[in-house]
Amino acid sequence: MATVYKTKDLVLNRFVAVKILRDEFTTDEEFVKRFNIEAQAAASITHPNIVSVYDVGKEENLYYIVMELVKGKTLKEIIIEDGALGWKWSVKVAMQIASALETAHRNNIIHRDIKPHNIIITEEGVAKVTDFGIAKAVSNSTITAFGTTIGSVHYFSPEHARGGFTDAKSDLYSLGVVMYEMVTGRVPFDSDTPVSVALKHMQEDPIEPIILKPSIPKSVNDIIMKAMRKDAEMRYANATEMLKDLEMSLKNPSGEFVFDEEDRDFRTQRISLDYDEKDKDDNNKKKKKKNKKIEKIKKFFEKHPVLKVFAIILACILVFSIAMGGTYLALTIGKKQEVQIPDLTNLTVEQAEEKAKELKLKIEVKEEKYHLEIPEGQIIEQDPQYQENFKIKEGSTISVIVSKGQEIVKMPKAVGLTRDEATRLLMETGLEVEVKEQYSDSVEKNYVIKQETEDGEEIDQDEEIPAGSKIIIYVSMGIEQVSVPDLSGKTETEAKSAISSAGLKWKSTDKTSDSSKPNKVVVNQSISSGSMVDKNTEITITVNEFDEIKTASINVNVKSLLNGAVEYEDEEKTTIKNVKLKIMVGSDTIYEQTVSPTATKITATKSDKGSKSVTVYIDDIWKATKTINFNDQTSITID
Repeated sequence: MATVYKTKDLVLNRFVAVKILRDEFTTDEEFVKRFNIEAQAAASITHPNIVSVYDVGKEENLYYIVMELVKGKTLKEIIIEDGALGWKWSVKVAMQIASALETAHRNNIIHRDIKPHNIIITEEGVAKVTDFGIAKAVSNSTITAFGTTIGSVHYFSPEHARGGFTDAKSDLYSLGVVMYEMVTGRVPFDSDTPVSVALKHMQEDPIEPIILKPSIPKSVNDIIMKAMRKDAEMRYANATEMLKDLEMSLKNPSGEFVFDEEDRDFRTQRISLDYDEKDKDDNNKKKKKKNKKIEKIKKFFEKHPVLKVFAIILACILVFSIAMGGTYLALTIGKKQEVQIPDLTNLTVEQAEEKAKELKLKIEVKEEKYHLEIPEGQIIEQDPQYQENFKIKEGSTISVIVSKGQEIVKMPKAVGLTRDEATRLLMETGLEVEVKEQYSDSVEKNYVIKQETEDGEEIDQDEEIPAGSKIIIYVSMGIEQVSVPDLSGKTETEAKSAISSAGLKWKSTDKTSDSSKPNKVVVNQSISSGSMVDKNTEITITVNEFDEIKTASINVNVKSLLNGAVEYEDEEKTTIKNVKLKIMVGSDTIYEQTVSPTATKITATKSDKGSKSVTVYIDDIWKATKTINFNDQTSITID
């Protein structure tokens, strides 16, 4: 669906992959709309087993996606090269894919095209799933628009093949197919046409992988078969469930822990409907008596219709009167007046009680505590708080906190204690505590680094301080974790700068010589990019260096080498005799011709690498030798 380019991000100075959508996709407006929505959603996912989407955009008529550049091979290429893979390695790869699906599904993103072609195994052996979210845009729009199937039908779920609703369980089916191919070296269903393969997915059961490869553990076989159930309800409910079984298969390969929905046993149960016949007879007798009374009342009003009208009117008046009376009583009886809440702060308890008594309110001392400014016996806080035009009902209680005055205490030692220990100790001493966190290379996580006053001054143990003062304790968050940058493609100087900027340390530089890779740049790093490590962790980089073949010009001043001496063809000295000039680079003769002895610049070119000696002969007599470095020099003059 796209042409992929390896490009360099000039802002962040890194190599990335850029996918340019093919023209046939950009003409469908519905597809472009879905593509933008799904690609942007995929860009929001961050997971070590998902190829990151950095950007999505449009430039004129080009729609593109900027993605993480991953070095490695697709899982399909590995299967083609090696055939059936080891079951342990296959399970570990499947676990990484399941972990990626777990995160994507949690973000409501369904892949819909899980297959070995979309899984890249990095040089470090990490599985990376690509094209998240994009497959959804393709399957939702492109199949209709172009009448073709996107992706490989060999990995489609039955519901996908029939064009039905696909969800997270469809991805798990495809993962089951991928596992099947990894452990057996072949896909479960194959045929001459895609339609035939799709029909097999819908109608046929696959040969169990353990039959094809008896060395496969039973648990792995059961996981694959459960993931590939035709009925989605019989598969794993989610990627988390499948991930747990995969982990268990490594610990207990021969175990029978894979739960199969088909094993459920729903038993028929008898529910008793018996009840007491005596209670039934009693109820019937009561109903008969009630019905007789109602019949008597009906007959009386049939004989006296006028009384029936008066009775109805009287009943209505009675009901209305009762309702109105009840409402009035509810609104008036026991109703209390509302009064403005008083401001009691800075008053003594006695003063507050007198003021509250006037307003028919009550005072309750909730707590006593030391205070730096408010004198002993005066109120520090009240609940409810004073607010202008804020009223409460008479008889309400106002809770107050009373000052115990200012107390002088000795500062305890909080440094070296845990957060909880220090907080409890300071509060027991009568001090207020504020906790701040910071990274520390020397203090263990969750332990206090230092203690300060509110003004920012460090305070020592046993120093006297007013109770109620706020003490700030700084708690260690441990060594700061930083992300390892991607150093691939950077020069040694650039890599060292990136390492330093990331809060890490350069340890050493190893050298390698590989002409198939870029020259004079980093081709490997001791810690993978994106890893979270302690700050100041040391990193070793490997720089590729090899001599490149370059072309240089070799200029010879014949006249200078002969010191201007010439010979003549005749005695009259009218015709100058030419000389034979020979130029050699190393053991290669690059120039051998007859030239004038007065020539000041004879030029020859040579393509080579490294340092070579250049030797000049005139009439087979050595005249000069110089060294040229093809890596650094583009020309040399011998005179």
